[in-house]
Order: sequence, then structure tokens, then C-alpha cells
Amino acid sequence: MNEAYAIPAVAVVVLATVLIGGFGLRISRTTSDFYVASRTVGPRLNAAAISGEYLSAASFLGVAGLVLVHGPDMLWYPVGYTAGYLVLLVFVAAPLRRSGAYTLPDFAEGRLESRRVRRVVSVFVVGAGWMYLVPQLQGAGLTLQVLTGSPRWVGGSLVTAVVVLAVAAGGMRSITFVQAFQYWLKLTALLVPAFFLVLAWRGAAPAPDLAATDLPPTGAGAGRPLATSRADHPLYATYGLIIATFLGTMGLPHVVVRFYTSPNGRAARRTTVVVLALIGVFYLLPPLYGWLGRLYAPELTATQDADATVLLLPGRMIGGVTGDLLGALVAGGAFAAFLSTASGLTMAVAGVINQDVLPTRGVRHFRLAVVLAVVFPLAGALLVDGVPVADAVGMAFAVSASSFCPLLLLGIWWRRLTPPGAVAGLFAGGGSALLAVTLTVSGAATTGWLHTLLAWPAVWSVPVGFLTMILVSLATPDSVPPHTTETMTRLHLPEELRGTGAGAPRKERGDVSAGGSAAGRDGSTPGVHEVRLQGRGAVSPGGSAAGRGGSTPGVHEVRLQGCGELREQPRARETHPPTAGPTAKEATPRQEDPR
Repeated sequence: MNEAYAIPAVAVVVLATVLIGGFGLRISRTTSDFYVASRTVGPRLNAAAISGEYLSAASFLGVAGLVLVHGPDMLWYPVGYTAGYLVLLVFVAAPLRRSGAYTLPDFAEGRLESRRVRRVVSVFVVGAGWMYLVPQLQGAGLTLQVLTGSPRWVGGSLVTAVVVLAVAAGGMRSITFVQAFQYWLKLTALLVPAFFLVLAWRGAAPAPDLAATDLPPTGAGAGRPLATSRADHPLYATYGLIIATFLGTMGLPHVVVRFYTSPNGRAARRTTVVVLALIGVFYLLPPLYGWLGRLYAPELTATQDADATVLLLPGRMIGGVTGDLLGALVAGGAFAAFLSTASGLTMAVAGVINQDVLPTRGVRHFRLAVVLAVVFPLAGALLVDGVPVADAVGMAFAVSASSFCPLLLLGIWWRRLTPPGAVAGLFAGGGSALLAVTLTVSGAATTGWLHTLLAWPAVWSVPVGFLTMILVSLATPDSVPPHTTETMTRLHLPEELRGTGAGAPRKERGDVSAGGSAAGRDGSTPGVHEVRLQGRGAVSPGGSAAGRGGSTPGVHEVRLQGCGELREQPRARETHPPTAGPTAKEATPRQEDPR
């Protein structure tokens, strides 16, 4: 690949990321802007941002590399990645948004009213986020090595630096615009070269004999960490992949956080439908590159560089200046994939670290959490090598499916879930999957059924997680949270019926987060706001307030006169929600400028 074209393409992507992030910083006026974009992101923009962060290195490079090495069986990867959003749409999207939580630990604490559950979920969120970040940084190192011949640590370090700058500077408002831009860049970077590659294939001399390029089930190219298990037990590996990708999407921390930026549950559902369309179109392209790679670049299977198929095909099949330009476009799209996904993951992990690890909160401490969120994955990317990008991401999906999927589905749809059941299920399902992935990467088992079971743990770890949560919850009925009925009503009752949704007759478009914090926005009538507060009494931030106790314990409706904006406050730290009734506890808006 011609460095004279590829390096400027990567530089343009990096510069555009920084500039768009700077634009987001200029319009980030409040703390709510910084953390959740004030929950005003519309379905189309949010869907493009979600698609941008979801289509990672595994999608852009890894799927084509796996199709090159293992053939059509690997099409289950894009199918699973896409179908996971269908499960998310049907079961999780709207209730999760109605919960008003900002992170998965927020949801867990609000639903189960337990600080212990929150701490356990925080550990798993950070672990899953780091597991997902490692292959992004590895892919960046591989891309820059192919482009310039530089050591692999250079690409990972470059992505880390840009992500820290973009996320720490502008927060959620900033990376929303960055990720939306990067989705369309990634789609263009694969679609345009694919058009020319197909033309070159149709107009070129006959392709090499397929018999000469068919790959044996084992060998140099197939003998990488998870290839042996596929060759020995392909049906089991396929089911492991399907379960992990179908059920793991809903628990990915960077995906879940984006739904908290939607105005309401209906917008969250519409966002998910648009996401399905966007990623469905994108996933038509990587398998095409993998198939062409089997014809024109079969020698890549003899190395650990099959993930570079997408980068090398334009030069192999077209050549000349046109091939160099198309290769540069692909290289820019690849770096956009690393930057967008790494930005979303960093935002999600940093949010958890800021809330549950650091001693104090605030935007300044969030920026410190951003640094902590990327340092450890960068070290992991430098130490762990040889695992295909898509396989590494598949391991993160397995851990997510085994831990967060049972927690979310049972927490949303089963009122008898208890804190002891949730904790036991997280350790039994997610902990066992995490242990299996660790043993696989370390090479503790390399052959036989033991290796296969460890390499594809979702087949057994997901049922273990569900069964443990259910059985322990049934055994501890006295531990059902006292406010479960109220919480379940909030999760499933549309905002219109609660008087706070987009379609309700009201004076404002406010929102409430679980546990007592509230975020309001200016409505159609200046200076008038109506807010539903959980576990709070009258509120008087900057104006007069008249509160009246609702019929539901711990729920109050407050009408604020003469207020500007009611901004999101830190969550209360009680083990259980405060008792019903007007407690006259004041909620003072935080005026800190995120810049």
C-alpha cells in the first residue's frame, strides 16, 4: 500500500474527529450535556451514532478475515451482530430508557435497591469494556503497521490519545456527532472500493483455481487460538457464536449508555429500528471482501494477518493510482472504526469509574476516569497478540451475554428477582465466562473438548447465569425489593400515561433518573416546568415550588415557577429509596461548566 496516500487519509480522519469533537464541546453547556447530551438526541442522529460505535474493528476488518480463513460459516458473525439489536428492540430498549438510569450499575441499583449489586455490576461493566477495547487497539496497531511498517504499539497509542482528547473534552454531546460522522465514513470506505473491486473481478482474467485456495481445517492459517475448536467441533462453535452475539449486544456498556440519550422510550425503540437498517446495510460488505480475499489473497491465511484482507485487496486487484486511492479510503474507514468504538467504550467505562471508583464526582474527575479507562486496555493490547479481532470481540460478547443479559431480562420482566439472586447469577454466569475466556487467551487448554468449551462458553454460561438468578431468587423471597411494583410500573408504563412522555399534554419535556435525580429542559412556556421526582419532596431551585404527594409512595409531582434549567444531580447513596411523603429535601442544580 502506498504510504503517500494512506497516511494523509488517516491524518484527515484523526483531524476530522478532533474538529467535530471540538464543535460538540462548544455546544456542551451543562453537566447533563456532558454525560447524556441532555437526553435530546433524536432517533436518526442517535441511530447513526450507535451504528458508528457498534461497527468496530471486528466488523470492519475481522469478519472479512474470518471469512477468508474459515469460509461461509463465519457469516454467523454479521448475522448475530445484527440480530442482537432485534432482541434489544423487543425486550430492553424502551424499559431501559424509562428507567432513567445513566449506566448499567444505575439500573441495577434502581431496580434491586442494593448497593452490593451495583458494585458487582460495576466490576463486570469495566471488565467487559476493557475486553472490548483491547481488539480495537490491536486493530489500530495492525492497520498502521500495514500502512507504514511501524510497530503495532504505535497505532494503539495513537487511537488512545485521540479518544482521550475527544471524550475528555466534549463528553457525550461531542462523541455523538463524531460517531454519527464516522458511521457514514465507514460505510463509504467499504462501499466505494467494493464497487470497483467487483468491476475488477468481472473484467479480470479467471480467478485462481478454487481448489488451490481452499483451506484445510487445520494448518498455519487455521491454527490460531479459536480455529482448532471450530475444526474439531464446528456445530458447537456455531451455537456458541449465535448465543453470544444474539444475547450479548444488549449488555454491551457502550451500546446501553446511548439509549439514555433518547428523549423517551418511544424514541429509544425508533432508534433501534433505524440501527437495524443501518448496520444491516453495512454487514453486506465485509463478507464480500472475505470472499474476494479467498480468490486473490489466499497467502494471508498462512500468517496472522488475515484481518488485513480489507486493507490489501484494492492494491492486489486494481493497482496503480486508483488502487492506492481506494486503499487510502479503506484505511481511513478502518481508523474511523477504531476511534468510534473506542470512544463509546471509553465513555461508558469512564462513567462507571467516575461514579463508583473515584472518591468524588464531577466533570473534572470524569476526565481522570477517561484516562484510567484506556490505560489498562492499551497495556492488554501490547501484551496479548495473535487472537483474531473478531474472535476477541466474540469473547467480550460471551461475557456480556452471560452476565448482563440475565440481569436485564429478568430485572425488566420478572418482578421476583432479588439482590442475592442477581449477585449469584452474575458470578456464576459472567464470572465463569470471564474465567473461560482468560484461560483460552492464556493457552491453558489447546485441544479437545476442554478447549472448545472454554473458547465458546456462551452455550453453557448463559443458561448457568439465568438458572442461578432464578433459583436463588426463588430461595430468597423475603429479599424482593419493597418498591418493586412501583419500579416495574415505571419501566413498562409509557411516558404518555405517566404524564411525562412526548405525547402527554404538559408544559415541558423533562426527564427523571432513578433514585431521586431529575433532569428538566425548557418547555414551550418559559419558566414553567413539571417534573416527577422519585423519593423526593418539594424542590425549589431558583424559584417557587409547590409539591403534592402522589398516590404512589415516594412519587411527587412538582411544578416549578421561574426556573431556568433543572440539571441532573448525582444519585443518592441510600441502600433503599427514602420513605414516602414530602421530605422537603432540596435539589440544587450543579452549575459546573464542562469545559
